[in-house]
Formats: sequence, C-alpha cells, structure tokens
Amino acid sequence: MKSLFKSLILLVGLSALNTVNAQIELSQDMAKWKFSVEYGKECEATITAEVSIAPHWHINALVLPKGTFGIATEFKLDKSPNYKLVGTVKEPKPIQKHDDIADEDLSYHEGKIVIRQKIKILSKKDFVLNGSYLFQPCDADHCLPPYDAKYTVKVKGCEDLAAQVEETNENTAQTPVEISKETENNDNPKSSVKETKNDNTAEVSIKKPEKKSLWGVFFAAFFSGFIALIMPCVFPMIPMTVSFFTKRSKTRALGIRNAFIYGGSIILIHVLLAGVVIATRLSSLLNELSTNLYFNLFFFLMLIVFGLSFLGAFEIQLPAKWVNKADAKADKGGVVGIFFMALVLSLASFSCTGPILGDLLVSISTSGGDLALLIGMFAFGLALALPFMLFAIFPSLLNSMPNSGGWLNVVKVFLGFLEIAFAFKFLGAADTTMQWHLLHREVFVAIWVGIFAMLSLYMLGKVRLPHDSPVEKLSVGRTMMATATIAFTIYLIPGMWGAPLNLVNAYLPPDFYAEVPGGLSNGGGNTISVASSTDSTGAEIEIVEGMEKGPQGIMAFKDYDKALAYAKKVNKPLFLDFTGWGCVNCRKMENSVWGQPGVIEHLRNDVVIVSLYVDERTELPKKEQKTIKVNGQDFSVTTIGNKWTAKQIEEYKTASQPYYVLQTPEGKDIPVGSADYQNHGNPAVFQKWLEKGLEKHKK
Repeated sequence: MKSLFKSLILLVGLSALNTVNAQIELSQDMAKWKFSVEYGKECEATITAEVSIAPHWHINALVLPKGTFGIATEFKLDKSPNYKLVGTVKEPKPIQKHDDIADEDLSYHEGKIVIRQKIKILSKKDFVLNGSYLFQPCDADHCLPPYDAKYTVKVKGCEDLAAQVEETNENTAQTPVEISKETENNDNPKSSVKETKNDNTAEVSIKKPEKKSLWGVFFAAFFSGFIALIMPCVFPMIPMTVSFFTKRSKTRALGIRNAFIYGGSIILIHVLLAGVVIATRLSSLLNELSTNLYFNLFFFLMLIVFGLSFLGAFEIQLPAKWVNKADAKADKGGVVGIFFMALVLSLASFSCTGPILGDLLVSISTSGGDLALLIGMFAFGLALALPFMLFAIFPSLLNSMPNSGGWLNVVKVFLGFLEIAFAFKFLGAADTTMQWHLLHREVFVAIWVGIFAMLSLYMLGKVRLPHDSPVEKLSVGRTMMATATIAFTIYLIPGMWGAPLNLVNAYLPPDFYAEVPGGLSNGGGNTISVASSTDSTGAEIEIVEGMEKGPQGIMAFKDYDKALAYAKKVNKPLFLDFTGWGCVNCRKMENSVWGQPGVIEHLRNDVVIVSLYVDERTELPKKEQKTIKVNGQDFSVTTIGNKWTAKQIEEYKTASQPYYVLQTPEGKDIPVGSADYQNHGNPAVFQKWLEKGLEKHKK
C-alpha cells in the first residue's frame, strides 16, 4: 500500500512538471522541418521540405487570401549558378475557412505536409544548396511569433551537362508560388539511380508498398481466431477448462485470476510465434516470394493437404513428445503451470487451428508487414482466449453454451472445402506467372463450381464424409448455409462463358487468360487483324503486331518498346500499367475501375496501353541480363518480369503493383504523378487523373 501511495505521489509530481513545461511554447517546436533531395531524369531534382505540425496547431499557407493579416509561410532557395529553378513552389491544397470573429478568410495547413521546388542542376560536381524558410504557428486561441531559419542540403552534380541542360527563364532569387491541387500522393518523383563502373549494375532505393490497415488486420485476424475457436479441437475445451479453474481455486476471485492468466498465456504464445516469424525473417521472405513459382506451388499443396485433413482423410498432429513435455510442465501448478496448460491447448489443437493459423501468417506476412503480423497474431490469440476469461467471470453462461457434437465437424468440413477452393488461387498464380496455360479462367471457374456444388450437397446431407453422423433433418443454420452455397454455385456457372463474376474476380485468372479471351460474348480470340474500334476523334484504331486483348477486352501491348513506337505513330499518350499475374489488387482495379463508364472509353480509345507483368518468368536473352542493387542487395534481372521490376524501381522508386504512369509518345512522363490501387481505386478519381493527363498531352 505504501509503495502504491509513493507511486501516486510520483505520478502527480511528474504531471505537474509536465504542466509547467507545457507553458513554455516555442514556435520551432510547433512545426518540425525536414529537408531532402529527390532526383529525376535529365539533371532535374526536387528540393523537398517535409513539415510535421504539432497537434491542434497550424501554419499559414504560402499564398494567403487578400485582406488576411497572418504571415504567409515561405520556402526559398538561394540564388546559385549551380542550378536554375523549374516551375514554382508547390504546396498541398490548404484548408480554407472564414473566421467570423476576425472577419477574414484563413488558408492554412495541419498535420504533415510536403512542400516541393523543382530545379535543373547545372553543376557537374556535387554542391551544397542553401535556402531559408519562415512560418508562424497558430492554434485556436493565439499565434506565436514567426520563426525563420536557414537550411542546407547536399545535391549531386549532373553528368553530361551540355547534352542535358535546357534553357529556362527562371533566374530570380525570389521563388514564385503556385498552389498545387495535387496532394503529395499524386506527385511521385523518380528515384536517384547511381551508376557504377559496370554498365550492367545500378544501385537504387525503393519505397515500401502501402501496408494494410492495421484495424483491418486486427478484425480479420480476430474473425480467424473465432473460426478456430469453434473447431472440434478447441470448442469442447472451453467448459472443461473453465470448470477446472473454478473448482480448483479456493475462491471465485482466484478462479477468475487463473482464467485470466490462462487467456493471457494463449495471447502471449501467439505473439511469441509472430516474433519468431519476424526474427527469422520469414515474414520478409513470404513477402518477397508472394509471386514466386515455388512459393505458390508449395502453398497450393499445403492448402490441399490441410483441406483434405479437414474433410477427414487424415489427422495432422504435432509430435507427441512436444505435447507430453508441455503437459508434464502443466502439472506443476502456479503461473508457470497455467502457461504450459495454455501451451498444451495450442499444441493439441494444432490439427484444427494450424491450417487457419498458417493461412493467417501467410496472408498478413505477404501484405501487412511485421507490425501487422504482431497485431494479427495478438487478435487471433485474443479471440481464442476471450471465452475462457468471460466464462470464468460469468460461469452461469456455461449452461447456455451449445453442446459440442456433430455440428462442430460440419464447421470443420465446411472450412475444408473453402481451403481446397482457395488453394487453386495459388496454383492459378503459378500457372499465369509461368504461362503454362493449364488453368485457364474457364477451367478455374469449373473447378470452383465442382467444389461448391459438392459443398452444397454436403450441407444438404446428401454426401457423408468420415466422422459424420447421419443427417435425419436439417437445422435452420445448416439449411441457410446450404442455400447460400447453392446460390454461389449458380452465380459461378456463367463465368465459364465469360461472365465477369465481380464478387470473386480478383481471385480468378484475368479474363484475357482464357481459352476464349474476353468470353463468348466478346467474340473470343486473342489477336485480331482488322480495326475493332475508333478513338475519340472517330479515327479507326489500327491493330498491329504485339497487340493482344488485355483487361476488359481492351487491346494492349506487353512490350514497352513496341508500345512506345506505336504511341509515336498514332500520337497518343502511353499508359504504363505495372501489373502482375498473381496481383490480386491489379485484378480488383481492372474489374472495378477500368471497366467503368468514363474510364473505359479513355483506356480503349485515347491511350496506348502497355501492361508490364513484373512476375513474367520468360527468360531474357543473355545480353539483356544484368544485376542491380536494391537497398544494398543484389537483384538479378534475368527474366522479362525482372526487367519490368527493374524499370519500375529505377524510374519510380517503388515496387508495388498496380502502378500506373502516363507518358508522352517520346517516353517522357506527363507531369500528373502516378495512379495506384490505394489512392485511385475510385473510378471518379481515376477518371479525373486520366483526363488531367490527356489534357496536358494536348497542350
């Protein structure tokens, strides 16, 4: 009690000290500026200021409305013969608001912003760029004095100056300002590529792809844990374990405490498992191998084995030694004993939870990262642990719990069918990547129709598997599930003749990877010899060598050079589509955005599409093979997919797909930034990006 009282006094003292310190408000503490250089082609660079503004504070925009008394933010570059300014300072679109009390229009920024100024490098040698910045932080009640300071950044010199420098009229030291309507997500400067003495080796650094929403990971993992909870290996353990704690403990409070330790141990075990995956770099490996042939084949076989196990073909069990050792430790009692009881549950129930846990590890590792993996495993463990803790607090609820029985095996078999169906997603990724043409879209859909038709018969009691009891009558729940699977099976059937199947399209092979590309309704055929459409001016679109039916039946190239030559011929912008055969988000984008009215017309008629598949495994000629360095590690460019991956990394400093860029017929990027699944998954936003690029091309 005394120690608790001392801790409270210390806490109050620290709080008082923090209150005193908080009263000293410094302008420089309210907005932290960080400067960097981003390099582009042809001796161009962008000087970037990343400004992190403190919560509840803001700084004014670089351009203020007339009549505003605030001090505008400034971002300047000193005049120097080493470079010339290109364009104007660009800031994100500011927040605009009218202050009724002061009767003035406000224009300001909150949170984190990025301000940019592009330059043309004139110096052959490296140099130091000097500049200055000024801002005034304000909150809802008052403004602090303006703060100004100088900054410096090191800039690399430009090689082959005479060939690359273009004349510009921007010679003034004062930097004109223009408000950019684009956010920093739409302004994707290219990476710096450092060439070595060996012409076949380059060094680049790449951005990491956007991670999944952590809340999305949490709830998906929690749901997976709930599914594992109602499996036959776990569900019957709930009343047994809770009764053990309540009867063994001398008081109800002690029983609740032991149940909480038990539940906490389950969570800890799963978090530790995530830690092992991260420490062994397995999470990074899974992410790197997500489009790898052997990775996809391995997980196809693994899910088939897990699915057959769930159907009752055999049991997957960990070595009995592991379970026996943990069980022996559990007999010791105390906190350590309870922890080993939780470990016994985890090991003994592996035949049920293992497949679900394995799927979860793969799913999060390949798209979420290390933090997401920790959160996901915490959520999975929490879902398993919650019933033990809740029933210990409210033991009367045990009486309302459904008895374990045949319904648990039905759940297990249902998941077995889903495991087998999902396994073909991995086989499909391997097939499209290697271009084997064994699992065309029609074949894939037919397999799914067969799987879900059998599942429908099983749910109706027409098919019995090992461990099943005779079905005398159907429960309401089983009837509803049978109805859902029958409806889903009927929904899939038209997909064998080219129906889009929007609900599951992201998991199927592309519609043009088929025996009849585009479906029977589109006439089939992969190439055509006559013009099939007209552009926005009414001119016929010529079909040339290298064109094939792509997503949404739109004609597209797969070779950049052929596409560029054709773009020059017809004077249309080039639409670069960095994609992948095994890329789920690419299929989602093609299905939900490309085919929408207002978008598909532009893609079909106004641009030349080149789809660059980064996981294409066709080997390059020996003379085109090379090695680049990515984040300090060698990356071999030996296949066509490697070639497009290297192009994306070297030119755009990213390796995530889908990734879209508009270029002029001369192969230069149109300055509208890039588009991707994360920021342009809305058809209206994507259409606006396309039209902005087309408008700039016309000008």
